[in-house]
Amino acid sequence: MLVKRLKKYNIILGSASPRRKKLLSELGLKFKIKKTQKKESYPCNIKTSQIAEFLAKQKSKYLSKDISKNDLLITVDTIVSHKGKILHKPKTKSEAIKTLESLSGKTHKVITGVCLRSISKSVSFSSITEVSFNKLTQHEILHYIEEFKPYDKAGSYGIQEWIGYIGIKKINGSYNNVVGLPTSELYQELILFGK
Repeated sequence: MLVKRLKKYNIILGSASPRRKKLLSELGLKFKIKKTQKKESYPCNIKTSQIAEFLAKQKSKYLSKDISKNDLLITVDTIVSHKGKILHKPKTKSEAIKTLESLSGKTHKVITGVCLRSISKSVSFSSITEVSFNKLTQHEILHYIEEFKPYDKAGSYGIQEWIGYIGIKKINGSYNNVVGLPTSELYQELILFGK
């Protein structure tokens, strides 16, 4: 149904994330990949809950300069927030340890912003999932970091990896949102976009 609705569009995913690529293709869509090298930034007075959507729209503006009549550009940004603070991708092992220690036994939020854009219109939305971790031991944290090297992941973890199997107590919201793309909400928005 979605494929038929969007057949007039050449779909472009504005992300190099292998996880987003996999999730979007599992919706049955064919698409090209396009990415921007522009540095992301957001105003310091923006609410934490609005940052991901702001960044998705920013990426969309950068990449939309080259879109043509039948293109549909999808841009995405995911942030991890704990106690109002953004947890970025860790640069070092000690940063990853510190982040996972702060998430251990607590609940944090994963917020993904999505922007859909064609030549004639633009739509954006955010999806929020609450993720609760069990208390993690130092041994579990070190094992995960050494084996899985989560340096490309906001919050220092991937829910689809070993730590997700043993460490996630519960989630409230979309699982795929935590992986990097809220597929259920995206599906509904794409159906409306294709009308």
